[in-house]
Amino acid sequence: MDRITKALELARQGQQRPSLSSQRVEHAKEIDYTKTQTVQVSPEILRKNRVVSGFLKEPLADAYRVLRTRVLRRVQHNNWKTIGVTSAGPGDGKTLTAINLAISIAMEPNYTVLLIDADLRRPSVHTFFGIKPKYGLGDYLTSEMAVEELLIHPGIERFVILPTPKSVDGSSELLALSKMVQLVQDLRTRYSSRLIIFDLPPVLVGDDVAALSPLLDAILLVVEDGKTQADELARAVELLEGVNLLGTVLNKSAEIGYDYAY
Repeated sequence: MDRITKALELARQGQQRPSLSSQRVEHAKEIDYTKTQTVQVSPEILRKNRVVSGFLKEPLADAYRVLRTRVLRRVQHNNWKTIGVTSAGPGDGKTLTAINLAISIAMEPNYTVLLIDADLRRPSVHTFFGIKPKYGLGDYLTSEMAVEELLIHPGIERFVILPTPKSVDGSSELLALSKMVQLVQDLRTRYSSRLIIFDLPPVLVGDDVAALSPLLDAILLVVEDGKTQADELARAVELLEGVNLLGTVLNKSAEIGYDYAY
């Protein structure tokens, strides 16, 4: 076994067999964005920043569609509503994975998706869309702003962003506030078809993930091929003990895949 395989085996051993759920997701209705700010993001900006899952003829989007299928299988099986995306360390591609996964799920007619930039230390979701929001999650947690004032619809059907435009001090303390608990509870029950995806900070950079994980149904762990060390991954899995580990994404893989022309 190579180092990544060994670490992934540790992750698998720590997972419990999920219980079967007979509940199904109802068909998502057309959404009226009158209360949500709409910003039309050009396809050129999305392609430049590798946000590709919304393009039907984009070969690279196929990988995210495969990920979407596997994620939704677990989501439907367990009736999950809140999914976190994290990595062991910085630079592993967890934000781009969260964005492309969220958009790919929003392409499914049975779902609407809210992507929350919960990386209050180094927020970057908005940069991939080329937008510059004035307010975001940090402002909601530290002021009396309504969440409806912060949401952005980037012109992608059934997809909305709750951004964080700048880093926020005391991030783990803010994520542990009762106001954050209430926000997640409200968002997960407002629309039956909604899936909420959180772009989280890396597990090993602080205790932010530990503060927010009790509010999440499951967490997806992103690993960068050739960069993430086995001991880092093992430590990350250890810190996620007690959390449903949805799976592990091997990002930037050097392994040769199937021919895209098939």
